[in-house]
This record gives sequence, C-alpha cells and structure tokens, in this order.
Amino acid sequence: MNDTSLPGRTRRQDIAREWMRAVYPTAYVPLSPAEIESFLLGLVDVIADAIQAEPFAVEPVDVVGHRLVRAHFTGPETLQRTVGVLGHALLFSPELRDVPQLAEKVVAILGSVSTGFATAMRLDAFDQQEEVKRALLTAKLRAERVLKVSEARFREVFDSSAFGIAITDLDGRCVEVNEALAEMIGRDRGELTGRRLVELFDPADTDALATTYRAVGSGRVARIREQRRLLREDGEPVWVHLAVSLLRDADGEPAYHVTMAEDVSELHLLQKNLDFQLLHDSLTGLSNRQRFATRLEALHGTSRAGITLYHLGLDAFSLVNNGLGHAVGDRLLIEVGHRLEALVEDEVALVARLGGDEFGIVVDNSPGTPTVPDMVDRINEALRRPMDNGVALSATIGVVDRPPAGWGVAEILRAGDATLRRAKEVGKRQWLPYDRHADQATRERQARAARMPGALADHELEVEYQPVVDLAGGGVLGHVARLRWDDLGHDECVELAEQTGLSLAVGQWALHEAAGDANGPESFGVLYFELSPMQSRDEDLVRTVKRTLDETGLPASRLRIFLDTRSMLAGMGEDNAQVLRDNGIATGLTRFNGGQAELALIDELQVDALVLDPSVVRRLAERPESFLHAAVERMVALIRSSGVAVLVPDLSTGEQAAWWTRVEVDAAFGDHLAPAVPSYELSGT
Repeated sequence: MNDTSLPGRTRRQDIAREWMRAVYPTAYVPLSPAEIESFLLGLVDVIADAIQAEPFAVEPVDVVGHRLVRAHFTGPETLQRTVGVLGHALLFSPELRDVPQLAEKVVAILGSVSTGFATAMRLDAFDQQEEVKRALLTAKLRAERVLKVSEARFREVFDSSAFGIAITDLDGRCVEVNEALAEMIGRDRGELTGRRLVELFDPADTDALATTYRAVGSGRVARIREQRRLLREDGEPVWVHLAVSLLRDADGEPAYHVTMAEDVSELHLLQKNLDFQLLHDSLTGLSNRQRFATRLEALHGTSRAGITLYHLGLDAFSLVNNGLGHAVGDRLLIEVGHRLEALVEDEVALVARLGGDEFGIVVDNSPGTPTVPDMVDRINEALRRPMDNGVALSATIGVVDRPPAGWGVAEILRAGDATLRRAKEVGKRQWLPYDRHADQATRERQARAARMPGALADHELEVEYQPVVDLAGGGVLGHVARLRWDDLGHDECVELAEQTGLSLAVGQWALHEAAGDANGPESFGVLYFELSPMQSRDEDLVRTVKRTLDETGLPASRLRIFLDTRSMLAGMGEDNAQVLRDNGIATGLTRFNGGQAELALIDELQVDALVLDPSVVRRLAERPESFLHAAVERMVALIRSSGVAVLVPDLSTGEQAAWWTRVEVDAAFGDHLAPAVPSYELSGT
C-alpha cells in the first residue's frame, strides 16, 4: 500500500520526527535535523509500505538497517532507540490500525531492521580493518622508501655540506666528521674519528663548551647556538658559529650530539673592524666621542677621588691646514693624539678626539695625579715641542674638575665644551675651570639668542631713538637708532644677532623701520644708523640702503651710515663706504678706538664722522686722573682738524658731558643727555 493522502503522510512525518529526535544525540551525522528527518521519512515509508503489503514479506525492510549504517547512524544506543520508537509508533499508528496480525508483522519488521543493522555494522568493521591493513602496508612501504631516500639525502648533505658537521657520542668523542670540518681546521678527516671534539677548540673555550654539551644532553635546552674558536693545526684560530643539538635513538633516549660549525672568521674580522670604527676616530685611532662618553660615564660612577675632564682646542690649527695643507694637518692631529696618550699613560685615563681640532682627556684622580694647573702645563709642554715638520702647537683648555655626582655624562661634556668656549674668548693658550655662574649666564644668553629669530618674526624687537645733542649749543642734531628687546639694550641685541647669523635680517629691518620713522617731522633731524660688523661687510649693503630710502621716502641727506671700524680694518666692506658717498649718503665709522691703523682709515675712506667706542668713554670715566685724557684730547683735536666730526656715545653723568664739551667734540648721546624712546614719543621733538 502506498497511501499518500495528507493525514497518513502527516503521521509518517510525525514518526520520522520522533525517530530523528531519538537517534540524533546518539551519533555524529554531518546532516542538519531537517535533513535527518527527511532521510528517516524515506525509511518510514519503506517500513509502513511493507507492513501494509499483501502478501506480507519482510525482505524489503532489510535495507533499513544497512541504510542507517551507511548514513553513519552507528552510535551505541542508535539501534535500541530506533527499535523503541518504531515499535510503539507502528503498533499505535491510525494508518496501520486495520492491518491484520499487526503485532506479529511489527515484531518481524523490527527483527529485520536489527538484523540488517548488525550485519551492516559487521561488514563496516571488516571494511575498516581492510582499510587499516592497506594503510599500514602502504605506510610500511612508504617508510622504507623514505628511509632509503633519507639515508641517501643525509649522506649527500653530510659529505657535501659547506658547514662542518661532527657527530659525537655522549662522551664527546667523534663518531663521524665530514670533510668540510676537517678542511676548516686543516686536518685529515680520518684522524679526527675517536678524538674528543673539545680538543679541537681553543683551550679558553673548553669549560664553556662542556657546559653547553651537558645542557643539551640533559634536555634542559633543545639546541644551543654560540660563537667559538676552533684551532687549526698551525694554532691559528677559526671563528665559527656552532649549533649543538641532541640526536635520540628509537626509544627516545639520548644517543649522540650533532655539532654544526659555520666558518665566520671573515665576518668576525669585519665585525671587529666595524666595532673599532664605531668607537674610534678613523684618523688618529683614538676613542671617538661615543666611546669617550661611555668611559666618562663609567669612571664618573665608580671614581673615589673624582674625575677631571680636560676639553682641548688646538690654537690656530686652521692656519696649518690652510698654509701647509690638510695632509700635514692630519699628521699633526695623529701626533697630538700620541703625545696626549703618552702624557697620561701612568694614569687611569682616556684620550679621545672629540671632533675637528678638539680632544678630550678624562682622568680618574688618585693621590699621585698631577694638579689641574700642572696637567695643563704638561699638555702645552707636550704640544710645544716641534713636530717632525717643525710646527709647534698650543691648546686652549676648558677644565671640569670633579663634577657633582648627580651630573650625567651629557652635562659634564656640555660643561667642558662651554668652558672651552669661554677660555677661547680670553685668548690662545689659556685655560679656565668650569664656573657655574658664568656658565649659567652664557646659557641664558644662548637661549635668548636661539629665540631671537622668533622674536623678529613676531615683532617683539623695537627700534628706539636717542637724541644726538650738540654739546656746545645744546641743540638736537638728530637721533641715533637703538635696538631694544624686552630688557636687552642695543649693544646686547647687536651681539646676539651677530652670534645667531641674524645680523643682516635684523639690521635691514631696523634700517627700514628707522628710515620710515625719521621721514616724519622735520624736528627728527638726521638719522644716525650704526651698522653691525656683518652689515658693514654685506656686499648688498648699498642696494639695501637705496631700496630703503626709495620705499620710505627719506632723503639721503637726512641719513648718516656708520660702518664698523673693525670690519674696515680687516679690509672687508671698504667699497661700501665709497659707493654710499657716491650716492649722496654721508658715511662714518663706529666703535672707533683711536689706534694708528684706525686713524689711517679716516683718510683712506674719506668718512664724514665717527662714533667713539663706548669702551673709550668708560675707561676715561673710570680713571679721572689718567694720562689717557690728554691722549684722547689730542686724538679728538687731530680728527676734527681733518674735517671729520666726532660723536661720543653713552654719556651717563654731568662730569662726562662737561669734559667732552671742553674737548670740543661735535656731538654726543647718552642717558644723561636724553634717554632712548620709542617712535610714538617723538611727536614733541
């Protein structure tokens, strides 16, 4: 019977769903519950059709057990739950209610399902056993082939490898050694068999190697890599990278050590050279700054009596390079290094070339160490002796003696460098100890100098104007431009601008500002503008001045430019004075001291006026009874007799004004006469 009416079909689906729920947890089947239910519904159809068939036959149901096994419903409880679900469902199914002898047929059906299931399970087990046998046989054959190939491959690698290979027993004796290892140490391969491997290494490495092999043999580490020295037959070392591992037998017990060695002698030599180059100066062979800093830090941290740093700068070394050539200069630097090392050979000390013509010496002081003045004398005495080419040198030295324990190496080196710079300002062959107060002032000045470009860009700098007064008549002839930046006056601003290389930019800006302000009321008078040394040497000065006058409208007759006397003496910027005069701009000299060479400049440059150096005014004020007064008075008279006007700066007292008035200088400016003021306060002038 094949009843496909809706009620019967629904009941068969209920049986299939109940069957699915019963067997689903008993075995893993790669199907979803819906797919399992659909599969079991087909089996329910087979069983229900067989029960209703006439004549009744159980054979069609035999496939049910087989199909369950093929679908992997093979869990321990699968058959039991299948019989339970089917027995109850078939006996009480409305569809089968009228089937004659239903109970007997259900029992027969369940027996057929059980028999088919058991038979299929047995056949499946047989099939799996056959597959295992075939797999084992295949694996055995493959293993034999792999073993033969592996042995051949091992022999090929062992014999032809560029790496040295040694197989040793657990006592360290060589069982087999390849040709590469024998060639590496210059020995015959046959004589190595039976020898202890550690005997082939440098004796200094023997204990460490024994520790290595024990660690690998005990299983504490699987493999060790390290660098050691093999010894050739002639005693020469061969640097090798070793890889040591353990070879176990079939039972997993330690059997042999395998040692592989790669010859890295050339690499080791290259690395050694690179390490030396990284830490030493390539010319002199002395320690470089990096190694010096490391050693300095170590000595500073461990010294009992404190350390002393000597930072040397060779005096006028550029003359050697420029006059005799860099090859001679290089030989001198090498000789200087040798002499400095010989000087401290009895001390715990290090000499380094810190760069260019600068050297450093750090000494770990002891009771027998020379004092700082004695050491400085010894250094200059060592350098004073003529070199092979007859050149003798001297050094300017900055000394940091026993720096505080809390200082780091960077601070010590910075202090030494700063002290050397201060010593160079004093002169050649000078030395100075570190001065905390002077260093602090220098750092503050340098910090201010570093901020100057930003101050110029942000319009923090100002131009002020100080009246230039006719001392005889008391009238104002004009105004001299003065720079101001916060609490810094004109001279300090000019000095900072020169140090930072900003002098041209600051000077051009100040000239433009001053010319614009001067082109105001007639009462402003003449604009007196003092150039910095860098401005005085500027090849583009004339064009800058002319452009400024064109842009601001200031007449050339109302501008007087003063060039720096020192720059003119050096022969730099002489053309500027002449070309400015040719363009109708009066010129003069500033910071004039009155020496013979400076007096000669007055005639050579045909200047109109000069401003004395502030130091002249200051020295005269400090020595009221000095013979300098008479000398200066004669100098002023001589200059004025040639038609050149003399201006005096920085008058700060009535006594000074009275004296210079008696000397009959042309004009003066200073705080005693009138302070410098910003442009907006000039309206009443």
